[in-house]
Amino acid sequence: MVQKITAKLRGRPRKYQTEIALEQAMDVFWRAGFVGTSMDDLSEATQMNRPSLYHAFGDKRQIYLSLLDLYIANTGSAIAVALGPGRSLREAMTDFYATVLKVYFGPTGVARGCFLIGTAVTEAGADEEVRTKLAEALNGFHKALSVRLRQARKQGELAPDANVGALADLASAVLHSLAIRSRAGESPESLLKTACAAVDLICSNALLVTDTDTPSLQDSVRAPACLRNRTRG
Repeated sequence: MVQKITAKLRGRPRKYQTEIALEQAMDVFWRAGFVGTSMDDLSEATQMNRPSLYHAFGDKRQIYLSLLDLYIANTGSAIAVALGPGRSLREAMTDFYATVLKVYFGPTGVARGCFLIGTAVTEAGADEEVRTKLAEALNGFHKALSVRLRQARKQGELAPDANVGALADLASAVLHSLAIRSRAGESPESLLKTACAAVDLICSNALLVTDTDTPSLQDSVRAPACLRNRTRG
């Protein structure tokens, strides 16, 4: 088996071999988490002995932190493309959720969730560097959503008084929900329904700014007509 893999990699640029090894290591952490992964597991997955792993990537924590950076960068780039200009807000938000769901289920369709949330949340309590990376990444994704929603409001796709902050909070909350529920094994069809419902709500101008600086949920959410009718005398 080792000979076959070595033969496949022989002649490849060193950068290519490094990328393959990192992908293999990420798969292990993604499946077992940081605590559940050992250097022996990483050695077996990458077909590199422990000294070679240490020399190329450092210890287990260093490898994990590098993979967090890689995942955050790749996910941020994919989100930027999905939310990019040239399409309607509905199309952009639909592509945004479709993009992350594709990552959460991987190339084989097996539910694995978000690498960041699935592995970093449990480590963030005891590891300040992991906590910082997690917070910065989530804030970055939220900012990307806020920028796209402000653009939509400016272009007239959302009402002039649409509460962009609340909409970005909603979009982010749904993102986190999809990440956790996919990790728990929920089907992509079920999660896609949630994503579509979120897109409908976000694009419906349901969240409006009120007269106060800090609107309450009750004030800022316009109840659906069916609920308003039921509350009347």
